[in-house]
Amino acid sequence: MATTVASVPDICARAQSAARALAVLPSTVKDTALRGIADALVARTPEILEANARDMEAGRDAGLTSALLDRLALTDGRIAAIAAQVRDIAALADPVGEVVAGERLPNGLDLEKVRVPLGVVAVVYEARPNVTIDAAALCLKSGNAIVLRGSSSAAHSNAVLAGIAADAATAAGVPVGAIALVAGGGREELAQLATQTGVVDLIIPRGGEGLKAALKGVATVPVIFAASGNCHVYVDASGDLDDAEAIVLNAKTQRPGVCNAAETLLVHADAAPAFLPRVLAALRDAGVQLRVDGRTRALAGPLAGELLDATDEDWDTEFLALTLAVGVVDSVQEAIAHVNRHGSGHSEAIITNDVAAARAFERTVDAACVYVNASTRFTDGGEFGMGAEIGNSTQKLHARGPIGLRELCTTKYVVRGDGHVRP
Repeated sequence: MATTVASVPDICARAQSAARALAVLPSTVKDTALRGIADALVARTPEILEANARDMEAGRDAGLTSALLDRLALTDGRIAAIAAQVRDIAALADPVGEVVAGERLPNGLDLEKVRVPLGVVAVVYEARPNVTIDAAALCLKSGNAIVLRGSSSAAHSNAVLAGIAADAATAAGVPVGAIALVAGGGREELAQLATQTGVVDLIIPRGGEGLKAALKGVATVPVIFAASGNCHVYVDASGDLDDAEAIVLNAKTQRPGVCNAAETLLVHADAAPAFLPRVLAALRDAGVQLRVDGRTRALAGPLAGELLDATDEDWDTEFLALTLAVGVVDSVQEAIAHVNRHGSGHSEAIITNDVAAARAFERTVDAACVYVNASTRFTDGGEFGMGAEIGNSTQKLHARGPIGLRELCTTKYVVRGDGHVRP
């Protein structure tokens, strides 16, 4: 598959043409294409790994952080997992044509609200080649054509993966142009993609604040931001401390370079004397750099000398690394206020055995995903039974939370009558 031999407008125009045919493609054809993509990924794993090795070498030479290199890296296991997710998506119900609501009106008209594809979806993403396949598979299943634009750091990996997906899909009967990759250009190319009004129906950027800002400045087509995750874990006064320690460690250290990892730990003052010394020691032993407020330092015991002072900026920072801000609060209301002031609206967790505290946190924390006694690391389309996700939306329109098959659709009203005219 060619990448940027054609111009961005030409690639988008072909995608629009493909989208019209793809919107009415039978589920059996789409599912056959998805299984073909999964099989091709496994069969061509050595080719994918070779391309990824070139990106990894360039990334190390460019000084990418360990977290970014982890997001960039592909292994046999990760490729097998990506293929398994594609098969999971194939096994899901087709959202296209689903009747969301229906009724017979008093005048005898039959009214149905039906789920339909958006059309052409552009996905702009950084450093994570798995998004190439996740996004392509979700768009194919939901009847959308997709235009992919990855970052230069994953150029070789993305080119191979997109080529594999496009070839397998076309072989199964998916229209040519339904899966396309734009690569090789700079910000001017991004601006071209973001201004394809009437051709591209939606852009989903998956990356940092810089990418978000770049699109905000130029986009004339609708955008859903799969935005950053400044996520919190709050340990309430009644929280089980063993559970709390396990959840904090999982949320921070299981994979620190992803958007659903915790960046701030808040602890109720009543739980802090017993909890902070043990959790700070466990985090320190796991290699986490700790940036703390004065109340935390006062309770840290022998560890106090190893801790850094938290700055105002730290509370607003998505570290994407083994770094954690830690503070003490006096109530669940103070914790909620802190989360709503500093959080990015992604994923927030409370550890508590107090039903009233849990209910207050659930109802008043302004985030796409709120957890009670569970790690923020579960915010993921695969974990939520969606097969995969394109990203996690922190907006409130048109989608919020993991962007899966149904979030890649809109609706239309179908009205059936029998010679009806309006009196």
